[in-house]
Amino acid sequence: MISIESVAKRYGEQLIIDDVNLTIPRGGVTAVIGPNGAGKSTLLKVMSRLEPLSAGVITVDGLDVSTTKSSVLATRLAVLRQENHVTMRLTVRDLVAFGRFPHSNGKLSPRDGQHIDEALAFLGLTELADRSLDELSGGQRQRAFVAMVICQDTDYVLLDEPLNNLDMRHSVMMMQHLRRIALELGKTVVIVLHDINFASVYADRIIAMRDGRVLHEGPTNEIMTSERLAELYDLFIPIHEVEGRRIGVYYWSPQLPTRSGSRGEPRDDAERSADSV
Repeated sequence: MISIESVAKRYGEQLIIDDVNLTIPRGGVTAVIGPNGAGKSTLLKVMSRLEPLSAGVITVDGLDVSTTKSSVLATRLAVLRQENHVTMRLTVRDLVAFGRFPHSNGKLSPRDGQHIDEALAFLGLTELADRSLDELSGGQRQRAFVAMVICQDTDYVLLDEPLNNLDMRHSVMMMQHLRRIALELGKTVVIVLHDINFASVYADRIIAMRDGRVLHEGPTNEIMTSERLAELYDLFIPIHEVEGRRIGVYYWSPQLPTRSGSRGEPRDDAERSADSV
């Protein structure tokens, strides 16, 4: 499991994460949700040691993230950041092969090659293996990065907003792949999401963050209530059950002004942003 105890993160005088205490159990999909500025991405960064802690302790299966050797930690935990820019010209296979570096130190063995082939096949990329990344669509490129993470063959997989810049079809496909990674490969998937409905449909547990703190956490259906989402987003979100899943209808809310501003109330930036969702 991943244990997070009294964790804080500061950038200068700004406190981004404040006294976070969590236990993320092994297995399944855990989604991290919350409004902009809640500290979701920062939480993943400190969990994966992309950023140092300001206070507290994080352990992965008992290994202290702050003190464990990088080579050891990289065999337990893999992370896909929100920003994935590759400056050199690489094929899909080249990119996926980077996931084997913690195991191969750059000298690929036949076993490494097998892992690469399996990751390509799992994400449906075998036929694209020799294509250059810059020849791929956004959805294909994102799948290639996920295949690289899977190829690292760690028990824990952390992904920061992997649905960014994906259309509806590719977002659904990506979430289906991530669910399969948990169910078929036995990985523990922790994923930052903006869309509460993707979290509701595909996650087993939800961590709800606001203002750098954990507001709620638990099984998905316990978090997907109008009351808890209103506390999280300052927005009334009706919940409807569709085929056993709780879906939040957040596209329009009776508590917000209409586009014409007919209620005669002043509209701040947050209200204008909400209208554009």
